[in-house]
Amino acid sequence: MNVIGIIPARYASTRFPGKPLTLIHGKSMIRRVYERASRASRLSSVVVATDDQRIYDHVEEFGGKVLMTSASHESGTDRCAEALKLSEGNYDLVINIQGDEPYIHPGQIDLLISCFENKDALIGTLIKPITDPADLENRNIPKVVKDLRGWALYFSRHAIPYCKPENLASLLEQQIFYRHIGIYGYRASLLFELAALPQGRLETSESLEQLRWLENGYRIMTAVSDHENIAVDTPSDVSLIEKRFSVSD
Repeated sequence: MNVIGIIPARYASTRFPGKPLTLIHGKSMIRRVYERASRASRLSSVVVATDDQRIYDHVEEFGGKVLMTSASHESGTDRCAEALKLSEGNYDLVINIQGDEPYIHPGQIDLLISCFENKDALIGTLIKPITDPADLENRNIPKVVKDLRGWALYFSRHAIPYCKPENLASLLEQQIFYRHIGIYGYRASLLFELAALPQGRLETSESLEQLRWLENGYRIMTAVSDHENIAVDTPSDVSLIEKRFSVSD
């Protein structure tokens, strides 16, 4: 399969303006994401899709591939769709790689691509077992329920499925709870169709884009990852992630 990895990167951010250019151990976040994504063995190409000249120039300076896209996109999926249209070459799959996870594991990208070995999979994403009860109450951690074949049934910011307090410890051990890892894969032939969908009621309620696809009848295949992903959402997260990872990671 011919697979392109696209890293959406916008400069404007309510909580952290200029986030892609912030330095993590002396190297910009967007460069760290780009270089780690480039290590994925199943990606044919990696490109940054941005709406800002400063990010565009910076990626060119370190030798990365970059495309200028519209500033009006409301989601990373929309930006990926435009980037795919602007890209040279024919691709079977598009991987939407989060630009705020500077230490993403390249193996996770390859794992996501493996979802599409199932010919019925049109959309894929990663999930991770929840072992800490506190994560179930954290609204910033989206949860997911999947069926026995790995298809996502629902995503929520609430703890799902519901369980009685006395059963919680047992269910955590059984790995019935999963958190969502926000990296997506799409069949290239489907991406423009997804980008054209209007916001749905479920997405508006939960503020989770993937619910738009479920509400419109699309299925999402999941793969279980054991790697911990840490995103940079605010300036204070920079020092936390520098303590968690070494320069050589």
